[in-house]
Amino acid sequence: MCGIAGIISDDSNLYKALPKMLALLAHRGPDDEGIEYLNGAALGHRRLSIIDLDGGHQPMFFVSKPVAIVFNGEIYNFPVLKRQLEAEGRRFNTRSDTEVILHLYEKYGADCVKYLDGMFAIAIWDETEKKLVLARDHLGQKPLFFCEIPCGLAFASEVKGLLESNFVKRETDLEALYHYISLRFVPDQFTLFKGIKKLPAAHRLIYEKGKLRIERYWEFSYLDKINGTEEEITDQLDFMLFQTVKDHMLSDVPVGSFLSGGIDSSLITAMMARQSEKPVSTFSIGVKEQDFNELPFAKLLADQYKTQHHEQVVQADLIHLLPKMIWHLDEPSDPFGVGIYLVSQLAAKHVKVVLSGDGGDELFAGYDRFSGNHLANIYCVIPRFLRKSLLKKIIEMVPDSFTYKSFSQKLRWLNEMSLLDHGDRYAESMSFLRYTEEAKSHLFTEWVKKELGYTNSREKILVHFNCPNVNELVDRMLYTDLMTRMPDHLLMIVDRMAMAHSLEVRPPLLEHKMVEFAARIPANLKLNGVKLKYILRKVASRYIDPSLVTRKKQGFGFPLAYWMRKELKPFLRNIVKESRFIEHKIFDHEYVHNMTEEHIAGKRDHNFRIWIFMNLEIWYRLFIEQQSFNTIQEWINKYMRMEYRDKLL
Repeated sequence: MCGIAGIISDDSNLYKALPKMLALLAHRGPDDEGIEYLNGAALGHRRLSIIDLDGGHQPMFFVSKPVAIVFNGEIYNFPVLKRQLEAEGRRFNTRSDTEVILHLYEKYGADCVKYLDGMFAIAIWDETEKKLVLARDHLGQKPLFFCEIPCGLAFASEVKGLLESNFVKRETDLEALYHYISLRFVPDQFTLFKGIKKLPAAHRLIYEKGKLRIERYWEFSYLDKINGTEEEITDQLDFMLFQTVKDHMLSDVPVGSFLSGGIDSSLITAMMARQSEKPVSTFSIGVKEQDFNELPFAKLLADQYKTQHHEQVVQADLIHLLPKMIWHLDEPSDPFGVGIYLVSQLAAKHVKVVLSGDGGDELFAGYDRFSGNHLANIYCVIPRFLRKSLLKKIIEMVPDSFTYKSFSQKLRWLNEMSLLDHGDRYAESMSFLRYTEEAKSHLFTEWVKKELGYTNSREKILVHFNCPNVNELVDRMLYTDLMTRMPDHLLMIVDRMAMAHSLEVRPPLLEHKMVEFAARIPANLKLNGVKLKYILRKVASRYIDPSLVTRKKQGFGFPLAYWMRKELKPFLRNIVKESRFIEHKIFDHEYVHNMTEEHIAGKRDHNFRIWIFMNLEIWYRLFIEQQSFNTIQEWINKYMRMEYRDKLL
């Protein structure tokens, strides 16, 4: 796992920015650094050594041709590819997967990425052709950003690397912000910074003779379903996942596992344990509040397979983590990210590589909204006028409990979603707990709405939901998640929070051939009635304790709704008073004030919306105003101390 950066330009004076860009990526690769100044380009690399510890220095050059590469990721099929290339008479100087990519480029050009199984962000500079090829892996496990500069192009693994170059101004992209607060992620090529773009997953960028083009190199379909009995398909899934886990254990350093206590990470850990000669190191975190704590379930699996288990209980003081998390993300943080940050911090004390269970929910229908859509269809037997008027008023009277997946939230979700159909329902479900289109009409000020013109975040979902390579409802929801939330939310967070601690995370379920296979499994074997992850549970029942297979999905979380009414209350009230987004007339003061006070008073649970607002304020101070960590920590501490003074009084 590494960090890469580069500048493509005939103006060599611009290359002076590269060392500063690379310095900000040091956490991604603490083991080695390489910079090369070439004819028309400057390439930089920070290395976390996993494969070929002695021979994988980058930038790497092809011996017989002026081609250079910097590469971030792991190619799991590189031993097979290497043997094939050696059979053709090609010779290798290292044992690294990087050199294999160079040989593939010589043979196939930019199509070389089509032969790779793994996670990667690749930059290849072809000096003869004066051509840059950037490529990002199929699901977007590894990040890559770029910006056009007056006489060329610059790229980096993280946005902060490009900001440090001073090639772009530090300005908020309002359209990206508009979508982010609804979707929980920044979609498409957007970033929160004007002028900086994201290379989408499964795309390659070719910059040649001053012209840039971006093209998709991988597609998959849900239309061609597997023929076979339920048991036969279960056997195939079992075999394929077991082999994929084996491939992902390829490493010259020890490999551990994240173990949350959920079905996905438990199954991956169990398959690792059955293939490992030594006990697998497992890592889990939890909280004191038992309705959020999964440590007992993780311990159950750890005991079953006698892993070297490490666990940690985290405290409510996560507010002080936010500046560092946001700095590593280049975006506002997410509650999910807190767990990844802390478990990565724990794991990095023992290993450099871990496997994770990421992807199970998106491949096999593991989220409540999948079964919720089925329930909403049943609920629609009640006449629409009753659901829209009388029932809505009754449900609004049900008090919020401020607990995880509260009953009141579920009731409101069910009633509101029943008023919509198909893609509109799914798009609305993704923003229901955050800012819907209606909420944004009150949140944003008039000048912002005028500046944006017609903009609707639902369209970012519908373009995938209505894709012609999918036909069944369940598969449409799954495909939409894989095209949106997966690369731009889940995998983005996992990469940044793990790399904050120089830790590599590998999710076997998201190997692209695994994704292609899962897409071909009949939809009723994923969501069976209201049974989530039906076929994956059947596989898991062969490996793990039955109580782990049958328990309801919990997901890792923190009692944020509680904390915002207690420990965080002074900070929330004062952040509204000092809001940069209100000061610059982006957000409406009255709307934000009322939302915060409703939550504190216990009238309505707004914790997801408040979390976004709170994080945006810290993000703005860090990246737009360039305030130091110390300044922001002092600002936080000032208001956190008020809570303790109030308790004493």
